[in-house]
Amino acid sequence: MKAIIHTKYGAPEVLQMKEVPKPTPKADEILIKVHASTVNRTDCGFLRGKPFIVRFFSGLLKPKIRTLGIEFAGEVESIGKDITSFKPGDKVFGFNDMKFSTHAEYLIMLENGPLTTMPENITYHEAAPITEGALYALNDIRAAKVQRGQKILINGTTGAIGSAAVQLVKYFGAEITAVCDTKNMELVKSLGADEVIDYKDQDFTKIHKTFDIVFDAVGKSSFGKCKPLLRKGGIYLSTDLGYMAQNPFLAVITPIFGNKKVLMPVPRIGKKDVIFLKELVENGKFKPVIDRYYDLEQIADAFKYVETGQKTGNVVITVDHSETK
Repeated sequence: MKAIIHTKYGAPEVLQMKEVPKPTPKADEILIKVHASTVNRTDCGFLRGKPFIVRFFSGLLKPKIRTLGIEFAGEVESIGKDITSFKPGDKVFGFNDMKFSTHAEYLIMLENGPLTTMPENITYHEAAPITEGALYALNDIRAAKVQRGQKILINGTTGAIGSAAVQLVKYFGAEITAVCDTKNMELVKSLGADEVIDYKDQDFTKIHKTFDIVFDAVGKSSFGKCKPLLRKGGIYLSTDLGYMAQNPFLAVITPIFGNKKVLMPVPRIGKKDVIFLKELVENGKFKPVIDRYYDLEQIADAFKYVETGQKTGNVVITVDHSETK
């Protein structure tokens, strides 16, 4: 089968398409023919081995994870003898942040892993980007115990996490002030934002409003800058380690000292979360935003584009053309 391989850390040019052995599922595993995947910030970080902390998971000197990609949509090709909840021909989608490997024609998943059958009446292209941004956003939203009627500011609402966060926070009933660039203001309003701030015209940290939660979905601000925006008992969430990796440290000390705190929960993602997102899609409560598409052969270009930081929503990779769009 074809797979995208990298044997050293570096720029997208280190990616190569290779022929590798097609995996065989064990008794409790499923073999999936991948039709579509994505490229995201997580993939880019593991490609370059940055921040350095990722190397404690992926290999200090060279990558142990040679094929990246954590989202997928595809078709069950074969199953192990103990599988009961899937059958060949099932259309499935899911998330594989433990072993990656979705930038390939075939993928192995455990039956009880974070995957489920696709929502009705959507394409593989539309199913592939359901999970990554939404699951990370959902993890933070649940940790902060977002409730109906709360006021939440979300910075960076046009990335995969931010665009998902707007829709999920709206589902949970909170009032949203969103921060984005000029060209995407109408898009963000359509996702559910009650108010939109154009960061090119206004520094959101200087506005005269306070919030129950400030969610920095791009990690470009800081607790220090956002602290004046928080009400007593307010929470700052970030998807980034912060300057000199301060956010994990602040997440430990701020709940003890002061009346405003940083949360940076470790993602806990399972099958029930993927099923929850499937139900939201089916009920019209969530739809991943897609920026553009690349073929698997163009994946280096996809990485380069994601690394510009200018993508809107998700970048989708076509792995198999037979039944994708």
